[in-house]
Amino acid sequence: MENTLRIKYQSKLYELPYTLIRSNRKSCAISIAADGRITVRVPLRTKESEILRLLTGKQHWIITKYLEQLDKQAAKPVSGLTDTQREALTKRYVAAAKEYIPKRAAYFQQFTGGIYHHITIRDQKTRWGSCSARGTLSFNWRLMLAPPSVLDYVVVHELCHLTHMDHSAAFWQAVETVCPDYRSARQWLKEHGHELVL
Repeated sequence: MENTLRIKYQSKLYELPYTLIRSNRKSCAISIAADGRITVRVPLRTKESEILRLLTGKQHWIITKYLEQLDKQAAKPVSGLTDTQREALTKRYVAAAKEYIPKRAAYFQQFTGGIYHHITIRDQKTRWGSCSARGTLSFNWRLMLAPPSVLDYVVVHELCHLTHMDHSAAFWQAVETVCPDYRSARQWLKEHGHELVL
């Protein structure tokens, strides 16, 4: 369901379209995609007044996050590649990732512990890596465009999830033990991750 949220910010009125999704979830959530699309998810019987109260209470976060995503989109490097060239390069990077990332995972596993059964390389839009409960590790091939230390941080991050399936203090301690400078790598991804495109 398409709706419009009006927010006045720095003397300017913004009319932001958002999609309202009602489901069997227990709590409300607002998400803003990389392209600025806003999605509001609420439990089935949530009253309109409650939704309005939620949006009003979160309007500063919504507008700042929305503008931040637009700025990131505008800052994306403009590629001079043709579609054919981009497709060919992507295939080469994916092939390189399938060869290189499992080697890094095998190397770091001796320090992180845990057992993984399979590694997949994907073209995820918003995630750099993931770890399933079944021991499958997934990594974004675009990490091959990042500095090696950043790629290594993501590998260690997911390996540590094999023993800590959360982001608890114990998890971050495990990451830091293997990757002492992980905060810098994490910050680099936040600031430059959107630039990892062909």
